[in-house]
Order: sequence, then structure tokens, then C-alpha cells
Amino acid sequence: MVIVHFRRSKYIGSNLLRAGTVILVLLLSLCAAAQHNTLDYYLGYAIKNSPLLKDFQNQVASLSIDSQILRATLRPQVTGVSNNLYAPVINGYGYDEAITNKGQLQALLSVNKAFVGRRSIATQIAGFTIEAQSATNNIRLSQQDIKKTITDQYIVTFGDWLQLQFNKEINELLGREDSLLKRLTQANVFKQADYLAFAVTRQQQLLNTTQLEIQYNFDYAALNYLSGIRDTLAAPVLEDPRLTLNSLPDYTSSAFYRQYVLDSLKLRNDRALIDINYRPKINAVADAGYNSSLTVHPGKNMGASVGLNLSVPIYDGRQRRLQYQKIDLQEQTRQAKRDYFISQREQQIFQLLQQLHATEKLISDINQQIRYTETLITVNEKLLGTGDIRVTDFILSLTNYFNARYLVTQNYIDRLKIINQLNYWNR
Repeated sequence: MVIVHFRRSKYIGSNLLRAGTVILVLLLSLCAAAQHNTLDYYLGYAIKNSPLLKDFQNQVASLSIDSQILRATLRPQVTGVSNNLYAPVINGYGYDEAITNKGQLQALLSVNKAFVGRRSIATQIAGFTIEAQSATNNIRLSQQDIKKTITDQYIVTFGDWLQLQFNKEINELLGREDSLLKRLTQANVFKQADYLAFAVTRQQQLLNTTQLEIQYNFDYAALNYLSGIRDTLAAPVLEDPRLTLNSLPDYTSSAFYRQYVLDSLKLRNDRALIDINYRPKINAVADAGYNSSLTVHPGKNMGASVGLNLSVPIYDGRQRRLQYQKIDLQEQTRQAKRDYFISQREQQIFQLLQQLHATEKLISDINQQIRYTETLITVNEKLLGTGDIRVTDFILSLTNYFNARYLVTQNYIDRLKIINQLNYWNR
């Protein structure tokens, strides 16, 4: 909590306003920073800013409109028609009057109605429904891809931060030992060469820290880039994502397998659409208005007409059979992809679970080694203060400790990555 006290003065109005503004900006910045360091924050922005997801969402809306357009075409279609022609014959020259009637004046209101069976309508609407379901399923798959990508980058950036914090701890430790060694060297307890060897080790560690800072800022910028966030502020402290292994559903209920089911339904519906094209088609037409050649009783040429058009497919060179063969080939491809997906999914999950168990066991073993190494360093620090240990031996114990800490951090990050890959299949 921030508490600010102001003293009354003749300038209290302007000073209070400026101070309050500064404090408000600082508080808002702190609140924003607190929100920017979680995995959910970046996942939310990545999903919100994804143009691919917006495309799929618009596809679903567009297919709904296509269904409405189809129903609209089945209603009577009313059209206004006006054809006007004058073909003069001058001194015997002109179009044949038997063809042109010298002219024509036409103003009609035309109505056309196609008679389509309910089964045909249902089949066409089913096609739009399947495509909409496929687009919806693609949204789920794309969300999984986005989550996996963003989580991977977040884990990498978080790993950089862990290594950076560890290196800062090492720098503090080496800084304390440097002061001690410098005093002991000046007291001729250790040789100048021993102190220089330690100083080189410390300098190398400082360079490693600088390199890690650069890498952390680079990976943090990449995280913002992938999430579609424009952020020029310094990289904040990232929270541990603390990923847990989610339960994996049966593959038949997953969004990945769902796509193969929808593809099968689409091919079946495509076959039904082929059958529709070979059914008789009936259209009723009617018009009313004025239609005259302006030659005989033009004032009485108001009228109307009705008609019926029938189209019956008879022979088209066996195109129907060839279209069936194309669909059969697509079905064979679909089945091959589905079987390959099932096999690869099971194999990958099995390998990832094995790798996860091995990594967790390795982390446990390394942590035990770290405890031993920390105890050794504590003892060596006391011996170093009395000059009862060689500097090279002390540096070796520090190096072993650094390596163990690095390994446990690296394996912890690997564990998070494995869990992220396994959770990818949980939808």
C-alpha cells in the first residue's frame, strides 16, 4: 500500500494534481506489469489477435448465410423484363418484316419457381452444415496450435529468467568470495596466481550473465511478437507456468479425430449431391404485362402466359460413375490418413510419457546432488577462510555446483515442454 501525505500551501492545488497523476501512472504501471507475467495473459492475447481464428469464425458465419441464400432461391423469383425494338424499312431497305415485325414493345413481370424435393434441399443444407462444423473444428485445432506455440515460447523465456536469476545468485556468491580471497592474498595466505584464477572464473560468470540478459530480452520480444502484443517496456519477471498433465481423452472424441469424421460425412454428402444432379428438374414460369409488335391492335396486346419446364437427364457419357470413382479415391486417402494419425498419436504419447518419467527421475537425482554440493561448498568456505583448502579445489566445487544447478533448471524446463506437448492432445 502506498500512503502519501501533503502539506497545505498556496501551491497545493497544482502540486497535488501533479503528484496524484504521477502516483496514478505508477500504480497503473505496477498493475499492468502484474498482469503481463502470466501464461494466461499471453494466451488470451494470442487467441484474440489470431487472424486465422477470425477467418474460421467468418467462415462459419458465411456458411450460415449460404444456407439462407439457398432457401431464398427456392422461393418464387420475380423479375421485371422490358425489351424494345424498332427496325425501320426505308425505300424497301431494312430487316425482313417477317422476322422483326418492324418492332417490338415488351414490358413484363416474370415469375419463376423451381420445384425441388425435400431430400434434395436437405442434402444441400447438410453440405453447408458439415462445412460449418469443419470450420468450427478448425477453430479448436487452431486454438490448440496457438496454445502450444505460445506456451513453448513462454517456457523458453521463463527458462531464460530462471537461468538469469541463478547466475545473479552466483555473482553475489563469487563477489563475497572475491573480497575474502583478496584479503587472504594480500595476507600471503594464497598466491597471486590462485587469486587470478578465481578472478578469471568470476569474470567469465559475469559475461555469461550479460549474455543471458540479452537472450532473455530477445525471447521475451519473440513471445510478444507471437502473441500480437506491442510492448516496448523492459522484460518483466515471468511467473512459473506450473503446467500439470491433463487427462488425455480417447482419440475418437478428440478434435483431431473429429476432422476425419467430418471428412467422411462430406464425401458421403458429395455422393448424394451427384445423385441430385441426375433427378428430373421442374420449373414453373409465368409472366404478365404488355407484349406487342405494334402492327395489329397494339392497344389490345396486354396479357399473360404460364408454362412448365421439365428437364430429364438421359445420357452423359457415364460421368456419374466417374465422379463416384473420384469420391472413392478420396475416401481411401482419408482412411489412410486417419490410420496413420492414430498410430502416430499413440506412439508419440507413449514416447513423451517415457521421457517425462525419465526427466522427473533425473531432476530428483540432481536435486540430491545439489544438496550434497551445497554442503560441500559450505565446508569449503570455512576452510577457505583459514587457508586450509586450495583455491583450485574450491573453484572445482563451485563449478560442480553451478553445473548441477544448470542441469536441474534445464531439465525442469524440458519437463514443462514435455507436458505442453502431451497437453496438446487433450482436446
